[in-house]
Amino acid sequence: MDIWPGRPYPLGATYDGTGVNFALFSEVAERVELCLIDDAGAETRHELVEVDGYVWHAYVPGVHPGQRYGFRVHGPYDPANGHRCNPAKLLLSPYAKAIEGQIDGDESLFSYRFGKPDAFNDDDSLGHNMLSVVTNPFFDWGHDRPPRHQYHESVIYEMHVKGLTMTHPDVPDDVRGTYAAIGHPAIIEYLTNLGVTAVELLPVHQFVNDSHLVDQGLSNYWGYNTIGFMAPHNGYAADTANGQQTTEFKAMVKALHAANIEVILDVVYNHTAEGNERGPTIAFRGIDNAAYYRLVDEDKSHYYDTTGTGNSLLMRNPHVLQLIMDSLRYWVLDMHVDGFRFDLAATLARQFHEVDKLSAFFDIIQQDPVISQVKLIAEPWDLGDGGYQVGNFPPLWTEWNGKYRDTVRDFWRGEPAALGEFASRITGSSDLYAHSDRRPTASINFIVAHDGFTLRDLVSYNEKHNEANGENGNDGESHNRSWNCGTEGETDDAAVKALRLRQQRNFITTLMVSQGVPMLAHGDELGRTQRGNNNVYAQDNELAWVDWDLDEDQQGLLRFTSAAIALRQAHPVLRRRRFFAGDASHGGQSELGDIVWLRPDGTEMDDSDWSTGYAQSLMVFLNGDAIPESDDMGRRITDEHFLLMFNASGSDIDFRVPPAPFGDHWVLRLETADGTVGPADVKPWDALTEHAVPAHSMVVLSTVVVPDEEREAAEGRAREAARVAAKKSENPRSSRAKKKA
Repeated sequence: MDIWPGRPYPLGATYDGTGVNFALFSEVAERVELCLIDDAGAETRHELVEVDGYVWHAYVPGVHPGQRYGFRVHGPYDPANGHRCNPAKLLLSPYAKAIEGQIDGDESLFSYRFGKPDAFNDDDSLGHNMLSVVTNPFFDWGHDRPPRHQYHESVIYEMHVKGLTMTHPDVPDDVRGTYAAIGHPAIIEYLTNLGVTAVELLPVHQFVNDSHLVDQGLSNYWGYNTIGFMAPHNGYAADTANGQQTTEFKAMVKALHAANIEVILDVVYNHTAEGNERGPTIAFRGIDNAAYYRLVDEDKSHYYDTTGTGNSLLMRNPHVLQLIMDSLRYWVLDMHVDGFRFDLAATLARQFHEVDKLSAFFDIIQQDPVISQVKLIAEPWDLGDGGYQVGNFPPLWTEWNGKYRDTVRDFWRGEPAALGEFASRITGSSDLYAHSDRRPTASINFIVAHDGFTLRDLVSYNEKHNEANGENGNDGESHNRSWNCGTEGETDDAAVKALRLRQQRNFITTLMVSQGVPMLAHGDELGRTQRGNNNVYAQDNELAWVDWDLDEDQQGLLRFTSAAIALRQAHPVLRRRRFFAGDASHGGQSELGDIVWLRPDGTEMDDSDWSTGYAQSLMVFLNGDAIPESDDMGRRITDEHFLLMFNASGSDIDFRVPPAPFGDHWVLRLETADGTVGPADVKPWDALTEHAVPAHSMVVLSTVVVPDEEREAAEGRAREAARVAAKKSENPRSSRAKKKA
């Protein structure tokens, strides 16, 4: 077979229609072999002799998509100095765009002997490791266009490719749990009817199914164990022949875009699946261990770990940064995704040991013309020192707001807490984001995510029940800020069930009327349960999958959630782009403030009310005529006024509608006590009237504000009518004569 010199960039395997260019970075390598694997598993090795800037490369004519390949890297095996080259191990390409198979846990995957950790293992791993696959870059995108929803217009739906679709009755059996299932009309229709604008997919980069889990009859379900940063996970593809998972993923994105739904990927660039020094040699470790991983300074045979997974990528190395940026650009430009949620993003900010928001990673994101224009969401913490960084990311970034989650959970479970904290969270957390000139949309608000209780379990369990994970209940968060409403777990008690349903509606409604960007976890709109397991990372089964066999209560919750989302989407006062100022000068024509905080008796709160630790009720006025924003045509935005009544106490409370300057008549939009969705065909709530808001519930009211142009037109018509009437009254005979004529 002819081997031509080829080019050092792009890295990985690039098919051009007649052959493939192969390129691999390794600064420590002394020799590199390209290994082509045929359908029978036989290997043909070709030494790469061309090296430019530590990139080993060659062009092989006649190689086509579907070709399996790997690399063998010859170099030092010196763990004490951070080097772990071992040519007996067939290695994945870090730039593989498709990967075949899974590791099987065989001892040959490791560079040491199981019984003797200090003994070198030179067993060949071919047949036990995964294989890189050459892909076809050509795809008919047609008229695909990214939806480009602005943050304030967004409602994000965190979902798992397999978990959402595995039991859906309208999805064919042979594609359930796959990218093709997400692109199926039944799922597209469901997402559209729900009203979400973006799906945030749990990790779809190729990940490793940990052998220790397989040995227990479990598997890696969540996928936070990446090994291929450019390859769609093959376990989610209906067809993986010749790297077809790449094409299937693109078809899914195209279908979602056609429905005006964005695709955001949960990405794990903070570590890899190779683990610590006792992990397998699959790719990076055998290619250039010291370049890819953060090692302990005093003993480079150990890994410096801020992720809890065994290793952390070395973010100050330019080749690591290049890999991440090449990966991000590939998913945007070639796979057409619309944004990223970065797992344990604080680790990405660690050039050395501290978290530095001015690190090289953020610098290159800021200046990149592609990545700086997509949605960037940080999980703003890791497990290292100083790792909790909520509110400290740069202006381009939005953040999972863990403080919002904790505060809203505490409020609705009746924990004594300052109302000021709750007020700050539902108005966009200006205390966290305004100092860096960010807006309310920097806050990704959520009550529940994949990691923890589902929304139904949050109101059904006080304690985690993780026995199925095989870790004696030692895994998962123990402090969940949950309340079981009086009974632990499932119950037939009608009163408890009704209260739990009410609490779920409270959380969903609070989320949808809060400033910021709401994120809903898949199945929470359906009352999905994991039976108290708050860490289903290893439960790839019915415990973690969405159950689509819905009872009447679940169907009602789905209808209520859709209505709450629709209400948010229809009213800009619920999704402002700027923080509230608290007065009328930052609005329009209203004399009232853009937001007013009221007691249940309809009077304005004072300083003492904010510091009352036992207070569990309040009312919030949102001024639809004081929105400091314009639409795309430059017209000032106005909306209805809204009144939010919160009662987290255990007793019914009479709320008095505030006086007429706030609004004469109010209509009911949402009521969580029994799930009423309005405007209901009931008598309006008039100014100064009193209405009971039941315990553990909230009410959302609105009143119509006439837009300026309509008001001016109406006043003009009134003036004209008055002029005509006046003229007629002055000369009635003339008027009658003219009419007779």
